Formats: sequence, C-alpha cells, structure tokens
Amino acid sequence: MASSAITVLIVDDEAPIRRFLKTTLTVNDYKTMEAETAAEALRLMRHVSPELVLLDLGLPDMDGLDLIREIRAKSPVPIVVLSARGEEVAKVAALDLGADDYVTKPFGAGELMARMRAALRHRLADRGAEPVFSAGLISIDLARHVVTRAGVEVKLSPKEFAILKELVVHAGKVLTHRHLSRAVWGQDDGDQTSLRVFIRQLRVKLESDPARPKLVLTEPGVGYRLTS
Repeated sequence: MASSAITVLIVDDEAPIRRFLKTTLTVNDYKTMEAETAAEALRLMRHVSPELVLLDLGLPDMDGLDLIREIRAKSPVPIVVLSARGEEVAKVAALDLGADDYVTKPFGAGELMARMRAALRHRLADRGAEPVFSAGLISIDLARHVVTRAGVEVKLSPKEFAILKELVVHAGKVLTHRHLSRAVWGQDDGDQTSLRVFIRQLRVKLESDPARPKLVLTEPGVGYRLTS
C-alpha cells in the first residue's frame, strides 16, 4: 500500500461489518482506523486526522446524529453514513447535519467505493464545480448559464437553472429537500410540491425518457442526486 493512501475511520459497533469494511478498503488501497464507539472515534480523531469517516448511526454510547454534530463542530472531513434500510428520517437528518452521503445496508463494495470517491471529490474541490459539467448529451456551463442537449440550447427558467446549478455543484451527492429549498428559495422547509414540479420540468427538458430519468435521480423520501 502506498504511503500516500487515504486514511478512513470506520465507526461501527459490529465487528463483522468492521472486518468487511477493513478488507474492502485495504484491497482498494485505503488505510483504515476502527472505532466501535463514538467516544473512541472522537479520541482517534484528536490524534489522527482521517480523510474520510464511515459512520454507522446505531452506536452504543451516542446517537450517530449527535456524533455527526460533534465532528462537524471540529472538522470538515467527509462523512459517509452507513444506514439501515427504512431509516429515511435518519438519512435526511444526517445529511442536514453535514454528512456528505449515505449508503443503505446491505450494500455492495462497488456502491460504497463510488460514494466514497464522490465525497472525497467534493471536499477536495471545496464544494466547487467545474465551469462546464457534461453528462452524456447534456452540457451545463455554469458561468454562462447555458445548458445544451445534443448541442442544442435548452431554455430553463431562473428557478430551474438554480436547482440544476445546485445539483451540478454537488454532482453525485444526494441533496435533501431542505437543502434545495434553502439554496433556491431561502427557506428551510419550502414547498416540496413546487420542488417536485420543477424537477419534473427539468427532466422533461433534459432526459431522453423523463419517466425513467438517468441524470436527475430521486432518492425516495430524502431528495435528489445528479449523476456524476
């Protein structure tokens, strides 16, 4: 393993999951540290600065959401939450508290690696975006406010472009309804019906098959993600 390998802190109270994660990450050239409690995770972070945290929300000594709050008060380190199926409320709360993404259990190694790479890219880019984003037939020039599909300009309303811009800046990351409402309307709890309408309009204008979107994806109960 190269000395420049990225260090990942695994925080999970289940030993089999920690072993699986350690093996998976080591094979993919990551270094790992392990903690089975929130207290141990915070102690490790005082002495070593990991470049990413994999965090299970069900810890024995502290709610995982409270641990996210504690970490965010001290560090911008990327946090990818490992969540149990059906915990939509916890996923939304984790993302709103500053987690970068979540992976639903059970998960495959490929999905986990993709989520980790996306979270690391966001931090390395300081939450910025390339001036021009391209995905398939779509090209989005943020500086010039120009969107094209197969070389033909697509006319977007100011709100449609504002939503799309926020998705582009965070491409690959799920954005909660609250995040988008705050960014576009300046409200923490905006009208989700309006947001759904604008997303539907974006899909009609950008997707080959709006009913089966491949660019702007829905994360049920949580928000939306732009395919990176």
